[in-house]
Amino acid sequence: MDVSAWAFYAASAVAVFSTLRVITGSNPVHALLYLVLSLISVAMVFFNVGAPFAGALEVIVYAGAIMVLFVFVVMMLNLGKNIIDQERLDLKLKYWIGPTLLAGALLVMLLMLLSGQEPHAMVRSDVSAQSVGKVLFGPYVLAVELASMLLLAAMVAAWHLGRTEDREE
Repeated sequence: MDVSAWAFYAASAVAVFSTLRVITGSNPVHALLYLVLSLISVAMVFFNVGAPFAGALEVIVYAGAIMVLFVFVVMMLNLGKNIIDQERLDLKLKYWIGPTLLAGALLVMLLMLLSGQEPHAMVRSDVSAQSVGKVLFGPYVLAVELASMLLLAAMVAAWHLGRTEDREE
């Protein structure tokens, strides 16, 4: 098995495992961190199959912008003193071993792919930024605008649900 096939299967396994941790986790912040790891491993799969633009969009749009939005929503919900105490307990070293091993595996795979052992998988790109922009703001402009309005409505709803000063009065 060549290096790119090994990296594909390993990144896929990391994506599946971290997605399962998102679903089965009880702490919302930890679930978000595992979701970021899952999205980065999916981007690694995109890079490996020769779609670097799709991988870059995965990292920038999903793992970057949308996950920051999710983190702010969780912070605005103000989950209380119990969650703060639980987070202090979760800062112990034993809870960092799993995510560190998974992120290290992704780093090793990325370095192996970038080292030049399998250059053909990284240079093929059939999608350009111009073609993605034409599709998003051409026939799908209504869907893009509706998705942005839905995210805005969800953020405003989370802010209203997280407010405590009106409930206490």
